[in-house]
Parts: sequence; structure tokens; C-alpha cells
Amino acid sequence: MDVFRIKDFEVRNRLFVGTGKYATYELMQQALEASGCQVVTVAVRRERLVDKQGRSLLEFLDLDKYVILPNTAGCFTADDAIRVALLGRDLLEKQKNKGAGWVKLEVLGDKKTLLPDPVGTIEATRELVKEGFTVLAYSSDDPRAAVRIKEAGAASVMPAGSPIGSGQGVLNPLNISLCLELLKEGDPHYPVIVDAGVGTASDVTIAMELGADGVLLNTGIAHAKDPVKMAAAMNHALEAGRLAYQAGRIAKKRYATASSPFEGVISYIPGE
Repeated sequence: MDVFRIKDFEVRNRLFVGTGKYATYELMQQALEASGCQVVTVAVRRERLVDKQGRSLLEFLDLDKYVILPNTAGCFTADDAIRVALLGRDLLEKQKNKGAGWVKLEVLGDKKTLLPDPVGTIEATRELVKEGFTVLAYSSDDPRAAVRIKEAGAASVMPAGSPIGSGQGVLNPLNISLCLELLKEGDPHYPVIVDAGVGTASDVTIAMELGADGVLLNTGIAHAKDPVKMAAAMNHALEAGRLAYQAGRIAKKRYATASSPFEGVISYIPGE
């Protein structure tokens, strides 16, 4: 089985799926099942945990089946993110879920772009590591920012393929490749997960073919015309991309290369 580790957490399926933005919790359940995911992300803020009917999101998640990854979505300061992370740990400890103790850290810069604030992210990472958290930190695709976040103690850095919810896919494959190269220098097993901007299955495949250890997405499934079918497609795409990366692609060349040799070809002239 193709597993990988994020500090103390063993992950069997490399597709991380969010639980927000679905039309109903029932639809979310079906999509999560179709995705094959093991880890699901949950925004800890109360307004994101309860629907209009007063039902709790956690009631619709099989806590024995899924490992919950609490996230600090909607936080714009390090202090706010730290507070929400502590609330998330307390909540999951009460639920006796294996996800207690890790956090997907988001410290956003503004409400328009939802791009990460690198300074706030580094500050929050340091403090949460001191609190004993396994921190998976959302980052831009800036390789130097990603390295700084790792140096602050993040167990995994999660560079964005493109802005959150944009559906633009991996806009800058070169930067993602540089993030992977620099983050894995001296530590080839350091986990790097592409997060944000996935619109369709091919985006997942591209991220995995670049060498990412996993992909985290939400909107691409939740807002698809058929979320359940899209979830299944994302699962297949991740597997295809992972296999292609392990297989090793051929080098790109400027000119054509014949699949069959020209030497030894028997010429045939009609009528002879």
C-alpha cells in the first residue's frame, strides 16, 4: 500500500477533501465516499459547523472511518488562528478522533485574494509547534516562503496551486516544482501537499505528476454539477498522477522521434 507519513500521522489515501460548500450534508457524505479519502478537513468556527437547520457537520461524518483535519479557515491573524486551532484540538479530543493534535493552518492576508500572510503563518506555526501541534501550513507557491515555513517547524507545507476556490488549477508548475525541490532537500520524505485552486481531475493529476505527496481540495468537488461523480474522478486522477510520477516520464524533445526504426524497412512498390 502506497502510504506516507506526516509526523505521527500515517496517511493511506493522498487525496484530502474538504467538507464545506456542499448543498446538503447528505450530498457531502456521498461525495466523500466516492472520493475514497481518508482525511477530511473541517473548519472549526462554529458558524461553519452547523447548518441552517441546526444540524452539526460532525453528525454526518463517520469519526471511526475518517481522520479529521481541523483547519483555521477564515483567520486573518496569527492570534486568531492559534485560538481556533486550540478549539479544534479540544473538540476532536472530546470526539476521540485521531485528528486531535494536528491542524491545517491558514492565516490569510485579505478577503479578496485569500492568499496566505507569510509573516502571520510563520508566527502561528512557531507558536502551535510549541503547543505540541503537527502543523500543515497553507502557503503561496513562493519557494522561499515555503522554506521559511518549514524552518518554523511545519510538519508539512501546502503550497497553493492557485487562489482558493478559483478553479484555475496549477497556474505555475515551475514554482510548485521549486517548492518540492527546496522543501525536500536533505529530507526526500518531507510531505508537500498542493492545496487550493483545483477545478477538475486533470489539475490533480498535474500536481501529482510534479511529485506532490498529496492534494487537498474542496470547491472543485462541492460546486461541480455532479459532486459525487467529480469526487470519483478526483480519486482516479490522483492515482493516475501518482503512478505516472513513479514511472518517470520521458524527456521532452524539440523534434519528433520515430517509434519504429527506419533502418531495415522493406520498401514496397505497387506492381512489382
